[in-house]
Amino acid sequence: MRHSQLLRVPFRNLALFAIAPATIAAALLLDGLIGFTPVGSQAVNAQTGQSDPARPLTLRSDIQEANSKTGVITARGNVQIYYPSRQIQATAAQAQYYSRERRIILTGDVYVLQKGNSLRGETITYLIDEGRFVALPQSPRQVEAIYLVQDSPAQAPAPVATPTPAPTADPFGQSEFTPSTPPGEAIPAVPTPSR
Repeated sequence: MRHSQLLRVPFRNLALFAIAPATIAAALLLDGLIGFTPVGSQAVNAQTGQSDPARPLTLRSDIQEANSKTGVITARGNVQIYYPSRQIQATAAQAQYYSRERRIILTGDVYVLQKGNSLRGETITYLIDEGRFVALPQSPRQVEAIYLVQDSPAQAPAPVATPTPAPTADPFGQSEFTPSTPPGEAIPAVPTPSR
């Protein structure tokens, strides 16, 4: 065995040992930045005061960086976001998750789908606590949104009017338009106005 072969074997093993801890550390760092909640713990919803279990948000991309000091996760290349508790799916060229401000900024041909409604733009910011999207287009284009709009029962179109049937006799044998006077009595005359 040559001397150069002896040196390569330990470096290969060393490289594997160096990569594995870095991968585990990155996974733990991401969990901490996203708001990792230990099993059995619960987060409190500030608006309702009710406790909700932690809600996972899946972020996939070609490259991801996490900064524990700033609390920012940056994902680049074929970004995919899946947030099942809010029924959100999104794709973009880049995404930045600001864990402290609880917002996600998606850039580069962004497409968001939520409950059948869709939104397209060059930059879309999702404000997590407000559940609100803010979309900006690439100049000179426009933002495109498609919303599923359902008519509410109060705003449903009025049914088409059907013609009323001709007057019929009442149950007592008289026509609707016949004055009810006892038989044999004269119908009183209608006074005419004097001039």
